[in-house]
Amino acid sequence: MSSIDPAELEKKRRRHRNERIVAAALILLVGASVWWVGHWNRREAASLRKDQTYIPRPLRMTPEVTMLQELVRIDSSKPEGVAAAARWVAAHLKRNGIDAEIIESAPSMLNVYARIRGRSPGQGLLLFNHLDVVPAGEGWTRPPYDAFLFGDRMYGRGTVDMKGITICQLAAFVAVAKSGRVPEHDLVFLATADEETGSTWGMQWLLAHRPDIFTGVAYGITEGGLTEIMSDRMTYFGIEIGGKQLVQVVVEAASKERLQQTRVALEPYIASRHPDRVLPEVKRFFAQLAATRVAFRPYLADIDATIETGQFWRLPPTYRDLVQNSIGTGPVRQVGDRWEMQVSMVNLSDEHPEKRIAWLDETVSAFDARVSRILVKEGPNVFSAENTLVFSLLAKAARERHGVVAGTYILYRSISDCRFLRPRGIACYGVSPYRVTYFESIAIHGTDESINVGAFQDGVEYLKDVVTDWSIN
Repeated sequence: MSSIDPAELEKKRRRHRNERIVAAALILLVGASVWWVGHWNRREAASLRKDQTYIPRPLRMTPEVTMLQELVRIDSSKPEGVAAAARWVAAHLKRNGIDAEIIESAPSMLNVYARIRGRSPGQGLLLFNHLDVVPAGEGWTRPPYDAFLFGDRMYGRGTVDMKGITICQLAAFVAVAKSGRVPEHDLVFLATADEETGSTWGMQWLLAHRPDIFTGVAYGITEGGLTEIMSDRMTYFGIEIGGKQLVQVVVEAASKERLQQTRVALEPYIASRHPDRVLPEVKRFFAQLAATRVAFRPYLADIDATIETGQFWRLPPTYRDLVQNSIGTGPVRQVGDRWEMQVSMVNLSDEHPEKRIAWLDETVSAFDARVSRILVKEGPNVFSAENTLVFSLLAKAARERHGVVAGTYILYRSISDCRFLRPRGIACYGVSPYRVTYFESIAIHGTDESINVGAFQDGVEYLKDVVTDWSIN
């Protein structure tokens, strides 16, 4: 047995004590560092949030802003309001020395028509809009028909859809009328009474009963375009040239169970990952849009290769929808002794609706169900050409004003009155003359619809430039 030197033992004890002291100090130092980093992160995050607080730009009142306020303050969600809005528009035109005709398609459903004659017949341009709005509903934080100005925003039903565009079109039309120059071709202004509920007393009625309005018209400009915004900067200006077509039917069966089975059988077509076909216009739209994309750029740039290599499923539904005949179903409900379900088919523009209805009827017949009623049947339709003077002027003005990629846009869910004019040979283009952000777009038929006043004023000048340039070419 060996003996332990007391001096050596004391040395070891001191060394172990020092090691524990160093370890404790190190733990305290690491803890303090972690606390300080966390405190610094919280402080910087708070400072960053403060720095990112939105500061409205100074509001500059112009005649067009006042005009928009006056028009928004007319509740045109009801026929009597539509009539009041039409009279307001007609009065504005007459104050500027322009003859305006008020056309009554049904009680209180008034449409406004005006024309500036050009030097040469044919090749005319139609500026068309609608005066009706969807009802405001509940939940607004500001009165929906006060046109309330807060910061640099105007709140109110119709500010974006589409009384703002109505004012832009009025300003452009009046500018040409007061320029002292006769336009090369006819310039036509048309404000319709009914669009939000199907255009029965608006565009459809006018086409059937007043074809003279459209005589000599080759082009049209209306709502429906796209302005994509990233960090308050526009990245893509889309000019709508066409869209998918809507078919709505009612499917009925003798029992709830059979109709539920029918719905389950339709589910593979509701969210399909497989394309039907790629139309040439869709291919060009994807290629133009690809330049502004990061995640989906290679898949959009060459959609044929994307499909051939089995990568189509990587695209989000909004893109996949443009190469598919889509379908959607409503709730199953009892009507008398039968059970019904509404089915919506949003078809590619060249699809014949009768063919799709026949396919659906055959598909549901396996469950003792049938298509009992047709509610809406639209299509086939055509795309508007991109190689026209009107399209080139719309794109050129957007590039010059915003320094942005300007190309085509195709509606995949929403619709406009262009669907009635394109089959008649009128090349229609949907644009948003002013910038509309994503959050502004989702409020269009919801609560607190609003428009950035500066963006609206910029849209007024944009459309003036386009229409003035067109009038002298």
